[in-house]
Amino acid sequence: MHWRSIRRNNVTVRGDGEQTLVLAHGFGCDQNMWRALEPFLAGFRLVFFDYTGSGRSDLSQFDPVRHSQLEGFAEDLGEICDALDLRDATLVGHSVSSMIGLMAAIERPERFSKLIMVCPSPCFLNLPGYTGGFERADLEELLALMDRNYIGWATHLAPVVTGEPAGSELSQELSGSFCSTDPFTAKIFAEATFLSDHRGLLGHSPHPVLILQSARDVLAPPAVGDYLRSSLPQAQMEIIDADGHYLHMTHPEIVAQNIRHFVEVHTHV
Repeated sequence: MHWRSIRRNNVTVRGDGEQTLVLAHGFGCDQNMWRALEPFLAGFRLVFFDYTGSGRSDLSQFDPVRHSQLEGFAEDLGEICDALDLRDATLVGHSVSSMIGLMAAIERPERFSKLIMVCPSPCFLNLPGYTGGFERADLEELLALMDRNYIGWATHLAPVVTGEPAGSELSQELSGSFCSTDPFTAKIFAEATFLSDHRGLLGHSPHPVLILQSARDVLAPPAVGDYLRSSLPQAQMEIIDADGHYLHMTHPEIVAQNIRHFVEVHTHV
């Protein structure tokens, strides 16, 4: 029964606006990472959740097979939408959730009408004819560090992806979020995130897409945003003058302005 996903994924709904936003967090995070953005989204109905294995989700429901691929997380998201009986919602996905959200929208096109991708990437690997930003050996070494020294991995990664010093408030918060995630589930989610290639999905996108691209993002550089814009059938991109991979935390007001404008333009009356 899909209603079980409400408890499994710690779903919370706030606001009573006519337009629904489903906010899907990235790897190593939880729904709390949207708190800086939420005050700027008054007037929307907001759906928050934690992916299975993250935040305050039901850890017992994490399936090492199902969740070894992003498709498993997309099915979880789809079940949440089924349980809430969402129609024509807007999916706001950060980082890997952009691809997870795209999968859910392809499988359940009636649930969503628009997709907003914050710092997205369909593939983090450098492959022939495509620059994702990382060599496979470098990513495998980073993943191996999770096994050897999980705290050290979190402390190292946080300032790299936030674009801020290790002692900054944001880097410390992100490092704490990484560390609060169960290492077993985190490793499986990390492998699904960083070693997958979902470029083949892009041409099947059924809805308009807004890409919010950080001007200086180590994880998802502007070249990746350009690739997405040219590969998605109905995509537009806004480049925000910012450092790091967490625009919704560092520039929430600008992100909210873009969300509002995109939803307004693409809402059918």
